[in-house]
This record gives sequence, C-alpha cells and structure tokens, in this order.
Amino acid sequence: MDTATPQPSSTSSAASSRLIGTPDAPLFVDVRKAEDFAASDYFIPGAIRWDYDAGDAAPDEIKGTTRAVAYCVKGLHVGITGAEKLRAHNLDAAYLEGGLRQWMETDAPRVKKRPGLGVTGESISHWVTRARPKIDRIACPWLVRRFIDPRAKFFYVPTSEVFAFAAANNAVAYDIPGAPIEHAGPPCSFDNFLRTFELTSPALERMAAIVRGADTDALNLAPQSAGLLAISLGFSKNIADDHAMLEAMMPVYDALYRWALDATDEQHNWTPA
Repeated sequence: MDTATPQPSSTSSAASSRLIGTPDAPLFVDVRKAEDFAASDYFIPGAIRWDYDAGDAAPDEIKGTTRAVAYCVKGLHVGITGAEKLRAHNLDAAYLEGGLRQWMETDAPRVKKRPGLGVTGESISHWVTRARPKIDRIACPWLVRRFIDPRAKFFYVPTSEVFAFAAANNAVAYDIPGAPIEHAGPPCSFDNFLRTFELTSPALERMAAIVRGADTDALNLAPQSAGLLAISLGFSKNIADDHAMLEAMMPVYDALYRWALDATDEQHNWTPA
C-alpha cells in the first residue's frame, strides 16, 4: 500500500494577494535559499523568514496560526519542501505557484527591504513615537503589522524622549520632525511609510487619503475622513493607555481596509416601509 505523504497543495498569486492585510490572510513564510533571499530587495507583505536549510527552528509565529503559504523564488522544490516542513507542524500549508518571481510580475503588493530601518523580514523591527496617539501614530503601526512586519513592536514616549529612546533601544523614530519617516508637506507619515516600503495598491491608496484627511484636518479629501477623526478622538477620550489604544483601534483599521478593498461600491439604502 502506498503510504507516501501527498504533496502540499498550491495557491496562486492572484488568490493569495487578495487576502494580504485582512484577517483571512495566511501566514506567508519566506523559505528562499539564503543566497536568493540576500540577492532580492523585496518580500511578500506580512511574511516572516525561515531558512530551513540552515537548520533553524521553525518560527515561533507558526504556533499562533493554522494556515500558511511557503514561497521561494520559482515555486518549485524549495517552496514545496517548505510547505511540507510547515505541515509537519500541523499547519494547513500550501506553496506559492510561481514563487516570488511570478508574484513580482503581477500587481500584487510587495515590501521593499529597508535594513537601515530594521526591516528585512528576518527579525523583529522596533518603532517609537510621541505619546498619546490618535490617528497617524495608530494608522502607521496598523500598516506595519499588517503589511511590513507582523512581529513589530511599538513604543510611545514623551516627545522630548523619542530620539534618546530610539538610540538606546535600537528603535526607529517615526511621526516626529527629524525622524526617518515623518510628515513631509501634505503627505502624513502613513503616506511616507507607503512610499518608503514601496507599498502600492488601490485599497491602500484609498486608506492613505482617508488617514491624511483625518490627520491633517483636510476632511474634504475623503468622505470617510471625518468619521475616522471622530472615532479616533472618541477612543482617545475613552482609553488612557497608549498601547491599549493601539490594540483597540486595530480592528477599526482592519474594517476600514476591508471596506477599501471590497466594499466601496456597496450602499446601505434600506428605508422602512
């Protein structure tokens, strides 16, 4: 009797890219060989790195998920083997058809590596900004966690302490004058995170306009900006702890992104009899 383990299933770039940034997204695991990973400037949004050839233990992140997609350069042996190794940890794991090469040939979002900002997909990035966040300083962490580094850690400190904290804790300052990522003219820090990491998609551009309108009091930029401003200020009044504020607002931005992705044409036009 043939008891061989069946080969993992595959998923396409088109099917997978639609899930990026949503609660339905699988955990993307970058299993490219070390030399291929080093030669590339990009990775799939939200991906974590696992060089199984180096004998590294499986990433801790797989313990908190049930679905994963392994990807290599071409979507062949390396990616298939990666999926098999993930399945050995009781994950529903598939491999990405065509690998990162095919992904890059489509309009699927991708993240530009920024080693100077601690973002390569290999390790946890650290970020610090001013205390009492309301809009941009919540929107940016949401973007980072959903698209750039799902393991990222964020810190909020008094304005006068931001740069000292960054230097002492190997963190990157943001949304404060002189930081690597800050307001630059009309664009807010959310816009500049998108630009820095070369993240582009119609849904993220819609999000950027809404965040910019709410954060800069340019409420004419998008009809939803006024609503985001009101919700953000209300949460800020209700929640005194900055990290609790971030956690509470994450589902708000998840919902706003899902609207920008899938529901912009939907109308609520029911009227009572």
